Amino acid sequence: MAVSSRETILILDFGSQYTQLIARRIREQAVYSEIHPYTLDVDTIRTRAPAGIVLSGGPSSCYADGAPTISADILHLGVPILGICYGAQLVAKLLGGVVEPADKHEYGRAQLAVEQAAGLFHGFETGEILTTWMSHGDRVIRLPAGFALVGHSANSPNAAFADPERAIYCVQFHPEVAHTPRGVDIVGNFLFRVAGCVGDWSMSSFADQAVAAIRSQVGNRGRVICGLSGGVDSAVVAALIHRAIGDRLTCIFVDNGLLRAGERTSVAEVFRDHFKIDLRVVDAADRFLDQLRGVTDPETKRKIIGREFIAVFEEYARALSDANFLAQGTLYPDVIESVSTRGPSAVIKSHHNVGGLPEHMKMELVEPLRELFKDEVRVLGTELGLPRHVITRQPFPGPGLAVRCLGELGRERLDALRAADAIIEEEIRAAGLYESIWQSFGVLLPVKSVGVMGDARTYEEALAIRAVHSRDGMTADWVMLPYDLLGRMANRIINEVRGINRVTYDVTSKPPGTIEWE
Repeated sequence: MAVSSRETILILDFGSQYTQLIARRIREQAVYSEIHPYTLDVDTIRTRAPAGIVLSGGPSSCYADGAPTISADILHLGVPILGICYGAQLVAKLLGGVVEPADKHEYGRAQLAVEQAAGLFHGFETGEILTTWMSHGDRVIRLPAGFALVGHSANSPNAAFADPERAIYCVQFHPEVAHTPRGVDIVGNFLFRVAGCVGDWSMSSFADQAVAAIRSQVGNRGRVICGLSGGVDSAVVAALIHRAIGDRLTCIFVDNGLLRAGERTSVAEVFRDHFKIDLRVVDAADRFLDQLRGVTDPETKRKIIGREFIAVFEEYARALSDANFLAQGTLYPDVIESVSTRGPSAVIKSHHNVGGLPEHMKMELVEPLRELFKDEVRVLGTELGLPRHVITRQPFPGPGLAVRCLGELGRERLDALRAADAIIEEEIRAAGLYESIWQSFGVLLPVKSVGVMGDARTYEEALAIRAVHSRDGMTADWVMLPYDLLGRMANRIINEVRGINRVTYDVTSKPPGTIEWE
């Protein structure tokens, strides 16, 4: 979607683990932001005419061989700049200052003394001591010409410095993290006092712009095919496109045999009955499970499922002579994780929404959500009038239960997992925790153990319960579920689901693990 008419903050990413937080903190203050690799060229930046530029932190030393850098011309565009951590050090180096390894590294909380209560520190007090979050091994020991000291810490004599004439502001700490309590104020000062932003970006305005962009892309003719999964993303995509082009949207719901319990009926009720959208339901369970028979490698599972989805859409596209577009629920984290700041990135897992279509498929992608984080999609869903039970639905992986049923897939194992997963959701909802948890689900393990049921020996599989807190799926912490809740779930699963005689609880965060097991 074109964004040239919207005030935008461009974030150049040098590999910081906190870069996504920068974008979120800016958007939370009603200013649109985008993340790009630090290699974004100066001409593109000039053409985009951003309201401001943020240079993120990163793990490198700016003097190391091959350290990421930018053209100094970016610093002379006249665009307000905020350098954070590595970004601050890079600004100092490029403009003639001196950066060197610190005698003592600063990792974690550090106290910063405000030297000047202006610029980023407007509304603070001179001499005020702030708690900040540091993560660096180098420090700036000599400021470039034109810069003034505005804050220092015990190990960073120039922990904050600025050149108001050029509207360049730098901080050694991370204002974007919650561990810097007044970081929101500092980011806000950059946005509104330095960059002069208005702060008029909202889901209502986004919806209007997205509708206009969809109409512009699709034109007055042609049909959009949208694959519904039962999840939030595809539901919001469908509602948004339906608002834009009405009955020229055809939604396809593929029952691939890998869905949650009741998914098929629920989708039909919302979209066919409530929104009156043209919905085609495809029963393709046999097709998918035949292709997946004997497959245990998770990456191969994902590729097979993705290939079959494309094949199903292609078949329906042939049946609809005017179907020229395929809608996808690609989100911003999907896009970010598919782009490396330093060349080809390591593949953690293939993403079903990133990578385009086979060349022989003469369809154009429509991806109206690729600028949004997950919680923003939920807000947009509310704006579009989707029912609350759809908007608050926990994320579900594109490959479905295939990546939660470890090992070989079969109908009996999938049915057992589906039944156990339904019990988990029912108990989590009954405990009033469903909407506060990012994801809670079961994982069926290809591990058998001995048990005793009714004085008889059993030898059946184990199920792991997984529940995590997250804001956008980029990082996650496991949920400390009450013991009595875990006990109820385990007891019900073992008693009510055939094939499972042991239940465990996963207490792994992301990182080092991923939310899904495969």
